[in-house]
Parts: sequence; C-alpha cells; structure tokens
Amino acid sequence: MNNISPLKHTGFIASSIFFTILSSPVFAEISCDSESTEAKHHYIPANNKTVHWGYFSKNKAPQAVVQSGDFVTLETLTHHANDDAERMVKGDPGAESVFKWEKNDKGVDRRGAGPMDASIYGRGAGEGFGVHVLTGPVYVCGAEPGDVLEVRILDMYPRPSGNPKYAGKTYGVNAAAWWGYHYNDMIEDPKPREVITIFELDATGEKDWAKAVYNYQWVPQTDPNGVVHEKIDYPGVPVDHSKITKNTKVLENIRVPVRLHFGTMGVAPVETDYVDSIPPGYFGGNIDDWRIGKGGTMYYPVAVKGALLSAGDPHAAQGDSELAGTAIETSMTGVVQVILHKQNKLQDTVLEGLDYPLLETDTEWVVHGFSYPNYLEALGEKAQSEIYAKSSIDNAMRDAFRKMRHFLMTAKGLTEDEAISLMSVSADFGITQVVDGNWGVHGVIEKRVFAGDSIN
Repeated sequence: MNNISPLKHTGFIASSIFFTILSSPVFAEISCDSESTEAKHHYIPANNKTVHWGYFSKNKAPQAVVQSGDFVTLETLTHHANDDAERMVKGDPGAESVFKWEKNDKGVDRRGAGPMDASIYGRGAGEGFGVHVLTGPVYVCGAEPGDVLEVRILDMYPRPSGNPKYAGKTYGVNAAAWWGYHYNDMIEDPKPREVITIFELDATGEKDWAKAVYNYQWVPQTDPNGVVHEKIDYPGVPVDHSKITKNTKVLENIRVPVRLHFGTMGVAPVETDYVDSIPPGYFGGNIDDWRIGKGGTMYYPVAVKGALLSAGDPHAAQGDSELAGTAIETSMTGVVQVILHKQNKLQDTVLEGLDYPLLETDTEWVVHGFSYPNYLEALGEKAQSEIYAKSSIDNAMRDAFRKMRHFLMTAKGLTEDEAISLMSVSADFGITQVVDGNWGVHGVIEKRVFAGDSIN
C-alpha cells in the first residue's frame, strides 16, 4: 500500500447543477432517486424550520435528501447573535425567526440535549446542554454504518447584516466566558468576569480582517420567560443593552485575520437520541479547527443510515486552543459537496479503517484526537455530563498520536517504527481546543513528505 495516492478532488461546475430548496422539515418517507446521473444542488436556508439547536440526533428529519456527488448550500447562524441583535438579527427574516423569544414563545424552543421541561436547572427547554445552531441534517442516499462520508468545502462567505444601518457589514462575537481556560486565572478586577467583544467584518470579503467595535461585561440578564441568567448559561438569551456598559476603546489598531470555517460539522452519532453539540467525537461535531474551511475536505465515519450531516457554529476567526471559550462567532453560508465511500471500496485507500474525523487540505493531512475518541461509549450512561469533568490534554495527545500512527501505517503503508520516527521529525501536534468538554489535539503532516502524493 506504499503507493496509495490521496483521493482526488473534482471542480465545482455550476453549469451541471440544479437548484432545489426543501421547505418542509418533515418527511413522510425518504425517497432516493438513483436514476439521475447529474449532480443536483440543494439549498437549505437558515430559519426556525430548518435548524436544530444544541444537539445532533439520529432521529432528526432531514432538510435535504441527496445523492453522492450532489452539492448543498447551507446557511448557518451563530448562536451568539442575540448578544447584539441590532447588528446580527434585526432585518434578517431567517435569523429573526430563529432568535424570536417572547414570553412562552420561542422561535426554536429546544436548545440543547436536556429535558424539555427544564427540570434540572430551570434554564429553558433543552437546558442549554448543547448550544450550537445547526442547519440540516442532510440525508445521503445509500449511506450506511461502516461507510465514510466525504464533505468538500467549496466556498464560504459571511452573512451580511440585515439591518440597513449596517449595510455591507457582518458582525461576530467573541465570548470570554466561564467555560474558558482562562476563567479562574485572571489578574485584573473584577474577577472572575465574562466579557463579550463585538467584531466587524466586511461582508463583501474584500477586506480579509476583522476589527473590534466594542466590548462589555456580562451582567445578569432576565429572559422573556422571567429566568435570570447570572452567567452565559443558555443560548440565545436576548441581551438588554440598556443594562450593559460598552467600552469602545478595545483592541485598537488590531486587525484579526479572517479564517472562515465551520466550528461544528458532523454526522449523527448512533449511541443515543439526543447528543449535546458541545463535545466532539468520532462523528465530528464541534471540532473547532480553523482549518475546516474553504478548500478543506472532511471525512467522517458513518454511524447511522443516511449519515445525517449537519453544520453550524460558523467562525470568522479562531486560534488553536480557542482559549477564552469561543472564536469570532458569526453567521455565514457554506457550499459543500458530499461524496459517499462505501465500506467495501475502502481497502487500499486513505480511508481504510477510518473511525475518526480526518481533514485533507491542498497541502496537509490532519487527524483529530480527543480526550475520549468515543466518549458516549466510554463513559456510559452519564457520558454527556461526565465528559466535562474528565477531559485532559494528555489523553487527547495520546489519541492524536494513535490516529496519526494509524493513518501513516494504513494510508501510507509504513511500519510502526517508520511511523513513529516520521511523526517525531515531521508531524506537528497542536491543541485544537480546551473548551468543548472533550478536549482536542490535532496532528498535521504535510503532503510533500510523501513523494508519491500530488498536491491538489
């Protein structure tokens, strides 16, 4: 297997594509038309009928039914939009439908994988056990457990503000919050504190940087149902700007390079009905790797029929570690192509034996290790709560090492001794994130290391 080449990418040819929009999230039955040989393009807008908030689910009705080779445009929204609704919600019908919250009436009620009656903490339906607004899922015809789903990210672009006052601009949020790595290690008063920073981007993409507009410290917010949120503990709480103090002198003369990417994208796990969107795992999910952007290709092991791909948690920029809790969380639209690789065709390819999310870029292969590669299985009945107390970088590093070893031995035909030596002299391991419950370490190796690999 020493001469295995990476899977080849095909171009995005608009002339061969048909556009379809699925308006209803409910399918009486799923129909897969296998007779068509021409790729279709499916468009899924973001609104309160097409998103699910805070969870992955094997039982979620699909928003698109696609064939291998089809293209999908996914509008995605940031769960932090209500931190500045004036800039990120107002005038945008899709966002308004999702973030609507009046007394006992939310645009999207369930926000998280917890109980609908909020019987644990009383924070709201779903309890905020999972926070990301996810568009989808996408049902891939023919996908079965054991297969691998390839998702090529062909384009990403910011979602412009719908408010005419901010025409041509896009806005995002960085929340330095209680789940951040820094939270109990602060040196200035008051401490601890949660701080929201609002960033501005050029919606046209002509300027490839973001700048801070203002920041403010989180103060207790009372949601429309009367629940007081002392901390940022439930997604989509409308922030009353009459209660905050804006600091407009923030990160002056600083330009943050824009790296548009999906913070969360993955297929449905099989272990339970509702899976918190925060901890990533073998199914992908909230990996929070800034490399998962335009030009990148993700490979996911399929766990349920149809794969049920969802994407969201869009980011404008993020550093490795996502140290303070979030990236620049912004709304954006992505164009992807899905390719199904059947289990019986994986032998002697880079996907043989793949049971983890793998990233391919033009120049690199990236494996993603976690404290627990499958925390849902490893931690049992209480996995979705215990994972937050049991993560460690040591475990994530060991998992990344094992996955890189597997990749080099399987995809590149190396012996174990060769793989270990090559890792030590040529692979880069970095901390992907320390804020998502199941902490992450990624391993990166350049394609040019392998003489037989072509750069796509």
